[in-house]
Amino acid sequence: MLNLIQSRLRRARQTRAKIAELKIVRLAVHRSNCHIYAQVIDNTSGKVLTSASTLEPEVRKELPNGSSRGAAAVIGKRIAEKAKIMGISKVGFDRSGFKYHGRVRALADAAREHGLIF
Repeated sequence: MLNLIQSRLRRARQTRAKIAELKIVRLAVHRSNCHIYAQVIDNTSGKVLTSASTLEPEVRKELPNGSSRGAAAVIGKRIAEKAKIMGISKVGFDRSGFKYHGRVRALADAAREHGLIF
């Protein structure tokens, strides 16, 4: 089990290093068994510019649970809308070492559909 976690964190470090090289803001995604979280982070200052998750009260009202692809798509849409309000259109996608399928892919596709470029 520990090797799986270490492997994921190693992949995450490599991705974050590449995004830092590009000097663009990053869309960081984290998924747990019950929820999914997305944050737009400014790499130069290390500050979170905006975030969205299935823990937000507005989202919890409309979703039966936070661990489905449908929930991930809702979060992708919300994070894209919040980023557009802040004037951010281009981001680096940081999947935090998770495989690009399932909920992570659903979030990314929804964010792309609603105006984020990565």
